[in-house]
Amino acid sequence: MKKETIQIADRTCTIYKSEHPEYLLIQPIDEHDLELLDNEVAVIQSQTNKPFTLVAFEIKDWQSELTPWTAAAVFGRVPFGDGAVATLSFIKDTLIPQLEQKQLFDKDKMKCVLGGYSLAGFFALWSSYQTEIFDGIAAVSPSVWYPQWMEYAKDNKPLATSIYLSLGDKEEKTKNPIMAQAGNCIRKQQELLTAQGISTILEWNPGNHFQHSDERSAKGFAWIMNHI
Repeated sequence: MKKETIQIADRTCTIYKSEHPEYLLIQPIDEHDLELLDNEVAVIQSQTNKPFTLVAFEIKDWQSELTPWTAAAVFGRVPFGDGAVATLSFIKDTLIPQLEQKQLFDKDKMKCVLGGYSLAGFFALWSSYQTEIFDGIAAVSPSVWYPQWMEYAKDNKPLATSIYLSLGDKEEKTKNPIMAQAGNCIRKQQELLTAQGISTILEWNPGNHFQHSDERSAKGFAWIMNHI
């Protein structure tokens, strides 16, 4: 695949492009994710034969730009912000139009998938409730323990047709009382999606939250491409 780094607005974007792509994969990333992107793309290719373009864009403030409403700190002292609306607006109003202009995305011929890991996975899941532009969502180890999220999910319905969920099987085994709810919350999330007629799966990965994020993300994207 061709790999390049470009600037779109104030975001650095890393792009992997195959010939005649059928899918646009969009992923918010941090510096750690960036280091693992080459392997993530290789794993995606090993799990599907469908051609795709992956566009990963940097998140500068992880705990502010990916969450839809403010919440008290859950780990450490840094509280969560409400920047998800602005981040989604960047994708819809700037990133996708720029990709179309650069002939990297054709909405009439390609399906659009948003995915991410941890808070980025939560952001992807939340985004599916806000807009119809995403055909599929890869919510990998998403932060569904986020305060008031399950109440929101019960009262609303996503607009994407396919949603992939996953969690590490040790993630709910933590002393942090909020994050310990991750397992119960993601089981309930899958139940809600199934009841709403969304094509979904909940996949359990061995290990805790900080293991194999690249391979887990790749599995999520590949599953979506193989099911839409």
